[in-house]
Amino acid sequence: MVESIFTKIIRGEIPAWKIYEDGKTVAFLDVRPIQLGQVLVVPKVEVDKFYDLADEDYAALFLTVKKVAKQMEKVLRKRIVVFIEGFEVPHVHVKLIPAEVGEDAHEFPREAIEEDLREMWEKLKMVDEK
Repeated sequence: MVESIFTKIIRGEIPAWKIYEDGKTVAFLDVRPIQLGQVLVVPKVEVDKFYDLADEDYAALFLTVKKVAKQMEKVLRKRIVVFIEGFEVPHVHVKLIPAEVGEDAHEFPREAIEEDLREMWEKLKMVDEK
């Protein structure tokens, strides 16, 4: 199996706007967000479908989803929509999308510009949470 782009991000081979990382998970800004501030949360183990994760990794993933979503809501003052899609990259990933209304989560993704990503990273990074 070919390694996913997420595995390369986890190992530091590809740069990413990481906002949180622990022993089992990593969360980083999506560079093709539906809404600016969208975050991807991935387990460090490369598994295609979330229901194939070992229970320990599944629990760690969703504890991180909860922690990061709370930080996003606090900072961005928006509700956080959760998607588990899994079609684009064969590595479990949970999309956290800031939204004011439900339709905000159903727009088409677009390329984010670096200065917007940097600004959002500064707001969302959870350095003290590691």
